[in-house]
Amino acid sequence: MQRASAIVAEILSALGALVRPGVTTRDLDAAAAEQINRRGARPAFKNYRVGDHVFPAVLCTSVNEEIVHGIPSGRTLAEGDIIGLDFGVVYDGFYADSAVTLPVGRIDGSASRLIETTRRCLDAAIEQLRPGNRLGDVGAAVQSIAESEGYGVVRDFVGHGIGRALHEDPQIPNFGTPGRGRALKPGMVVAVEPMINEGSPGVRMLADGWTAVTVDGKRSAHFEHTVAVTDEGPVVLTSMN
Repeated sequence: MQRASAIVAEILSALGALVRPGVTTRDLDAAAAEQINRRGARPAFKNYRVGDHVFPAVLCTSVNEEIVHGIPSGRTLAEGDIIGLDFGVVYDGFYADSAVTLPVGRIDGSASRLIETTRRCLDAAIEQLRPGNRLGDVGAAVQSIAESEGYGVVRDFVGHGIGRALHEDPQIPNFGTPGRGRALKPGMVVAVEPMINEGSPGVRMLADGWTAVTVDGKRSAHFEHTVAVTDEGPVVLTSMN
């Protein structure tokens, strides 16, 4: 999982350097596919099936009011957009998953504040990933920061365990009550992923069956890391540092 996570971090970093006005989301997906092949890994998302819907790309690209699972297309990024890049690979049978929200050129102060707050939510959630803590502690850490800033915490999508499969138990909500829920134990590996909306926490699904957007058309940000729970504390496997 360390190697899979390192590949995810390397590729997300490379993709971030490509984000600028004039680039299409399909360009980013093609670059991700090429990077995966170069490293001898496999995409975690392409051909992933939920019911009758099969995801057609290796990368999720969610722009502005798109919360998560945006499908790459000919959409051209414009100055002032924000884009969430959600990405995963399989390497030697193990999965890793990470996401980042980035500015496209210069963005307004409200967008910067949304991105920074969502990143803080992720950091606070990771800090709670210690043996003896509970899932409610993780969710409460996210919820308290986001709602104190006036943002909505998405409830329709949550984090998850990860390992031999992309989505494993337990689910990791971004809301909760401290001291409640399943206890965290050494050896668990989870993908924790706050999704924070500028306005309402509500979600609307587009006709493609994948793209989730905010119900009020306001922007959303998304950050994610794959994290191991250890006796020494949380280890962020997909860290880009």
